[in-house]
Amino acid sequence: MEKTGVVEKIGKYRWWICLLLFANTANNYLDRQMLGILAPDLKIKYNWTDADWAWITNAFQIAYALGLPFFGRLVDKFGTRATYAWATIFWGFAAYGHGLCYWIAKDSTVGSFFGLAPLPENPFFNKFLLTVAAFALCRFFLGLGEAVNFPAAIKAVTEWFPRRERALATGIFNSGANIGAVIAPALVPWLAVNYGWPWAFVVGGSINFVFICFWWPMYRRPEEMKSLDPKELRHILSDDEDAAAGEKIRWIDLLKYRETWAFVVGKAMTDPIWWFFMFWLPMWLNKSFNCDLKTLGLPLIIVYSFVSVGSIGGGFLSSAMLRAGKSVNVARKFAFLVCACCVVPVFFANTIGNIWIAALLIGMAMAAHAGWSANIFTFASDCFPKNALASVVGIGGLAGTLASVFLNAFVGWWLTRHPGEYGIFFIIAASAYLLCLGVIHMLVPNIRLVTLRTARG
Repeated sequence: MEKTGVVEKIGKYRWWICLLLFANTANNYLDRQMLGILAPDLKIKYNWTDADWAWITNAFQIAYALGLPFFGRLVDKFGTRATYAWATIFWGFAAYGHGLCYWIAKDSTVGSFFGLAPLPENPFFNKFLLTVAAFALCRFFLGLGEAVNFPAAIKAVTEWFPRRERALATGIFNSGANIGAVIAPALVPWLAVNYGWPWAFVVGGSINFVFICFWWPMYRRPEEMKSLDPKELRHILSDDEDAAAGEKIRWIDLLKYRETWAFVVGKAMTDPIWWFFMFWLPMWLNKSFNCDLKTLGLPLIIVYSFVSVGSIGGGFLSSAMLRAGKSVNVARKFAFLVCACCVVPVFFANTIGNIWIAALLIGMAMAAHAGWSANIFTFASDCFPKNALASVVGIGGLAGTLASVFLNAFVGWWLTRHPGEYGIFFIIAASAYLLCLGVIHMLVPNIRLVTLRTARG
């Protein structure tokens, strides 16, 4: 923004909002990553099969799939601030639930408080609370609560950033996912070894309540912030996108647009790859390189350290192209192409035979996914006005998570019949993004903001 040849200084409060979104996204992934890191040890301790682990992870994903459109609608209806806050509290309690499964039956003090005998004397609780069913139930509630994060965060970015800054802001907050995934392999094994695995979930769940202490007083829509710099407010609202903000948008209306289906395809074809590595990478490292709870940490830290760079880099790339005068269509699709090409070498990770080279290849692929993700979310905000955005993100997220459920079930089925044979999944990962980009381009040859035909229109 310029005035009489001098760059006009505007406030930076919107970047504090971005920092809040980054922090809670990091916590979101810290909580969901914990059980995956503990899985190789818990699998031995509780005699889980690969199919059992698939059921536990699918419980999370099914709830996540259900929660995405549900929270997308709630965010559009009741606003970002309240919906995000209450759902964050809910998933904090769900995280606590993992530890309670153990303590209620095992710890005589806690057990006696609830009128239960200690674990060795109570075979029913020994059989149920620490079985697949108990963990699956906890994962279901965790997935349901965590589903709020991306519909709410994308809506918040759209409320607080003009279009030319959204890809970068999305990349920054989305990189929180990777920071959480980096913290998890450093923190969880230490807590598990020194204090017992339930304490990892206590720490993770408690962070949610710390976040609320900052979120609730700091977040409002820009128009409602009396202390906001007027120059920053004008900057935020410079796209003038709210002409239809009061109109009712139905899901069935949104499904009439090719742009919605492009976003759905973009999520359905690529989200399963991310979830595969999120849930199965510790198992693959254990099977391929004999990594246990004490040695998993460093390879996972290497992988997820790459991802943070990819998320911010992918958002920066398309934003830089926009600032250079390129069209939205060229900027987004070029960023998609770069990210898709960077995933291809992951094909070799399963056969390379060196854990550190394999970690680098997987890290590059997951970094590319993070860059892709930053741009696919921004693609949705390029195409849809603010009053429909969270719903579109929820619909696409539902498609991505359901596709992930099917892939996850297939992984469990395949590995049960072909133990340790992960090669087919690395082939799928290497090819999915380029194929997906082709489909997106066919559906939406030119990215533009659609004019919605509403329930009354």
